[in-house]
Amino acid sequence: MKLMMAVVQKDDASMLSSALIEKGFSVTKLSTTGGFLTTGNTTLLIGVDDDKVEKVKEIIKSICRTREQIISTPMSYSYLEGSGVSCDVNVKVGGATVFVLNVEEFEKL
Repeated sequence: MKLMMAVVQKDDASMLSSALIEKGFSVTKLSTTGGFLTTGNTTLLIGVDDDKVEKVKEIIKSICRTREQIISTPMSYSYLEGSGVSCDVNVKVGGATVFVLNVEEFEKL
């Protein structure tokens, strides 16, 4: 048995968890924050049999696509401090970071 931890953008989390549940996988959702943009994301915990890992990865890939997003960042020039000047930057967001861990023991209590 494996424990898959998928860190996904919050915009993809509901659709992904619904797709996984529809295919018979048990999913636990955790709200998390982190990464370059320090925006909200969701970490899904998915317990799967070894032979189902690739199927879960396929579902994740089909839903969690990367896309571009424009963010505003403050400029850090000393002569502009306090002037409220910002710079728009185009960054890639989305996708998923997936960890697959061996499970030594599993019990539902």
